[in-house]
Amino acid sequence: MSFLRIVVGIAVLCNSAISFAIDDTPENRAIQAERVIAATPPDEMMADMAENVSMNLPPSDRAEFRRLMTEFVDLEILTNVMRESMIRNFTADELAALSELYESPIGKSAIGKMGLYMADIMPTVEAEIMRAIGELQKAKAAENRQRPDPVE
Repeated sequence: MSFLRIVVGIAVLCNSAISFAIDDTPENRAIQAERVIAATPPDEMMADMAENVSMNLPPSDRAEFRRLMTEFVDLEILTNVMRESMIRNFTADELAALSELYESPIGKSAIGKMGLYMADIMPTVEAEIMRAIGELQKAKAAENRQRPDPVE
């Protein structure tokens, strides 16, 4: 195959890939964001997360935490924020790719494990944040000790 044929073939493939792209308009982003939300329903995600994260709490607090997360958190507010953020931060093609992943068997399997993942990492994340707050407080105290008293 000649060099020219290879270049023409690559150009055709690249042009074809571009023609399959979704026009990146706010309307198309909104359509694709709805696909992502449909593939990963916030109520199911919240229930799964609540169940798995509650396992890090004392047994006496688990039911109340699950109730808080599933009955009192306003899912409409969260869903609207998720939708608006997706539309603002992702292209239509990126959202389409996410929805295709989440709609696939392997994507559904991965999403189904996110609650377990969050439950695994949350104690360490919380402990590290508390440690960091302590370090920040120590640093601020040291800085305040090094400042001269204001002259009155």
